[in-house]
Amino acid sequence: MSGRDSYGGDIFSGHARNRKREIPKVAAERDLVVEDAASGFCGAVVGFDRTYDGDFVKLEDRARRVRLFAMREAAFLIDGRPVTLVRPVAAAPKQPTRSASGSTRVVDHKARVARASRIWVEGVHDAALVERVWGHDLRVEGVVVEQLEGLDHLAARLTEFGPGPGARVGVLVDHLVTGSKETGLTTGLGPHVLVTGHPYIDVWQAVRPAAVGIAAWPEVPRGEDWKTGICRRLGWGTPQEGWRRVYNAVESFRDLETPLIGAVERLIDFVTEPQ
Repeated sequence: MSGRDSYGGDIFSGHARNRKREIPKVAAERDLVVEDAASGFCGAVVGFDRTYDGDFVKLEDRARRVRLFAMREAAFLIDGRPVTLVRPVAAAPKQPTRSASGSTRVVDHKARVARASRIWVEGVHDAALVERVWGHDLRVEGVVVEQLEGLDHLAARLTEFGPGPGARVGVLVDHLVTGSKETGLTTGLGPHVLVTGHPYIDVWQAVRPAAVGIAAWPEVPRGEDWKTGICRRLGWGTPQEGWRRVYNAVESFRDLETPLIGAVERLIDFVTEPQ
């Protein structure tokens, strides 16, 4: 009887012995141990090279010898069985679920129209640190942070702004301690203004010492410029160079002292509270 039946097909073509064996593809993850089928060289995957002749895998054996092998079909063995090595697919980076302030990060949030309410801070360094840690939260809430360029301007700015039920002002103040000049300038401002602050001489000092790699912030005598004195004692060069160190050391709220964190959080709550 002919090998071809009445249906016109080869009755032997579907037999398992006649099918081409499928060679499994294996991702060449780092430290995966394979054997080169042609040479018998056995080693762990330590890298790749891409050339005009295609992709090559780097294998390192026990003697620390590294050799390149073309990543051809069925060119390698794992446990004695042929495999085809392929480059591993890089995993997509995970999006952070928390913002630098520790709040839940809002993904794909459309920009919100800025509120009439504002948060005011004394200077550029205060504004930069607030943005560094709470920038995501402020954009979600539509809160603008503005600089006072000195607390002495507060009264005039409030008169110009005219705080009210739908236009509150939160003020962040350095060195807000009992009996200080700052306390005297920030009392009796009305129900639509909230002043919070921290006890530190400068906002730099509200950054945890460990974050900037020091044991503690040095003492600077009264009458000496604080930032200049700090940089001199720590060997940081100019105040501009010192500020770069401080700013780059802050990645999240964990790098800040608790009084500053609490002060900013209260201001955000105050200016976003439903009227």
